[in-house]
Amino acid sequence: MIYIHIPFCKSRCLYCDFFSSTSSELKDDFVKALLKEIEGRAEELRLARANTIYIGGGTPSQLSAEHLKSIFDALQLVAPLCDGAEVTIECNPDDITHEFVSSLKSMPVNRISMGVQTFDDGLLRLLRRRHTSVQAHRAVSMLREAGYKNISLDLMYGLPGQTMDMWKRDVEEVMSLQVPHLSAYSLQWEEGTPLYRMLERGEVAEASDEVSREMYEYIVRTAAMYSMEHYEVSNFAMPGMRARHNSGYWRDEPYVGLGPGAHSYDGANVRSSNPSDLKGYIMSAGMPEREVEILDEDCLYEEKVLKGLRTIDGLDLSTLKPRYREYAVKMAEPHVRDGRMMQCGEVLRLTEDGIFVSNDIMSDMML
Repeated sequence: MIYIHIPFCKSRCLYCDFFSSTSSELKDDFVKALLKEIEGRAEELRLARANTIYIGGGTPSQLSAEHLKSIFDALQLVAPLCDGAEVTIECNPDDITHEFVSSLKSMPVNRISMGVQTFDDGLLRLLRRRHTSVQAHRAVSMLREAGYKNISLDLMYGLPGQTMDMWKRDVEEVMSLQVPHLSAYSLQWEEGTPLYRMLERGEVAEASDEVSREMYEYIVRTAAMYSMEHYEVSNFAMPGMRARHNSGYWRDEPYVGLGPGAHSYDGANVRSSNPSDLKGYIMSAGMPEREVEILDEDCLYEEKVLKGLRTIDGLDLSTLKPRYREYAVKMAEPHVRDGRMMQCGEVLRLTEDGIFVSNDIMSDMML
């Protein structure tokens, strides 16, 4: 698996704390550095296997077609795509034009992940999203006309001022588009973001836990009515349309992350990351000094809990050493008793009641 972080956005959304830059004049230098990193990490990329490639950000659709093509060409030289590989690119609806889609068709991209967040134009303006609801609908239509079937849309709930009726309209609109994959995220109030500062000043209010839970339960019920599988805490898919790249993360598969701020994992016990420093990345010609972390047995146990319990596949107790297995079963007992978890043989899973409070349950399972 290969992840590529594109650290550019045309503008910053109020709620976002991801590493990105609006310095568009650095795009050419960034791509040159990225190509150098691909060349310098060729052996890692070969070992990782290009069975999935995910281009995220930031806003990857802010790169030109020439930039994207040069990245794919460089990857093909050192890590040719596996047969049937899933190749995803994140896009903003307002970047989807006939010209842009036509350029994507000349590349191996076969999956589009698009951040819609909401179809309410007032909320979009509040969040400083650049697109409108009409543009979101038009983007899906253009992608379909070009032959793209594997389309994923993101929605957000618990937004300031968002009512239950507004959320129901969002869910109904996204279902009407009949995309095969949907991600629904609760708004996270990240310190240091403009939205968090607005909260501190009393200019916006945080949604109550009761409202957020009602919104979450509504999308879970509605997705099920449309035959979408709730396969991960925040993700829903039609049969056979799970996100293969993200599923690889949750299955603990190895991956190589390229670009500033990108993380890598060897599938055993070593994690590494590039610094979140665009200018430093460029100055180092794509080869900055990476931070390396060796995971001990306790960390590996906690990683298995965090990843396993996120999905309907659950935590496989048979993969744990005896002392960790015993601890996991003991800590899960009260949640199983209260109906928030279930144990089926050697597998622990969250129930639908448990999913909404998954962070609390996972915290209890930690050492």
